[in-house]
Amino acid sequence: MTTPVGGYKIPQSVLVVIHTPALEVLLIRRADADEFWQSVTGSKDHDDEEFHFTAVREVLEETGIDCGESSPMAIGLRDWCLENVYEIYPRWLHRYAPGITRNTEHLFGLEVPEPVFVRLSPREHTEFLWLPYQQAAEKCFSPSNAEAILMLPRFVGNH
Repeated sequence: MTTPVGGYKIPQSVLVVIHTPALEVLLIRRADADEFWQSVTGSKDHDDEEFHFTAVREVLEETGIDCGESSPMAIGLRDWCLENVYEIYPRWLHRYAPGITRNTEHLFGLEVPEPVFVRLSPREHTEFLWLPYQQAAEKCFSPSNAEAILMLPRFVGNH
């Protein structure tokens, strides 16, 4: 197990689209960029961490929803077996080691039975809302996040 050198973020992360069977999507507003709405995201804690465990940890940290192995929500967490590689936004480059400019993001979906109240981490997010998936995609600041949300119908079998 290795930890990030110098406290830098590892440029490998997860994006977890939390949704209902009716394709309502949870969005959370970033505390450090008030105009940015997104799905749950987060970087690995160490290079050897499996993406599945990163997804479980980040969902719990950012929303209070437990989708770990012993949780009833565990069955709803699905690895979409897709990755995005993108340029890290300039405003967040300082979080990564010098010379790191790209991040690899692994996609997951988490189906919950209905829109639920979430417990936000106030240092990371200030507000949440549930929207129909197309409206959620329009509200996202990140093009890769919006694209993932628009793929949702093919992963839940609804059209």
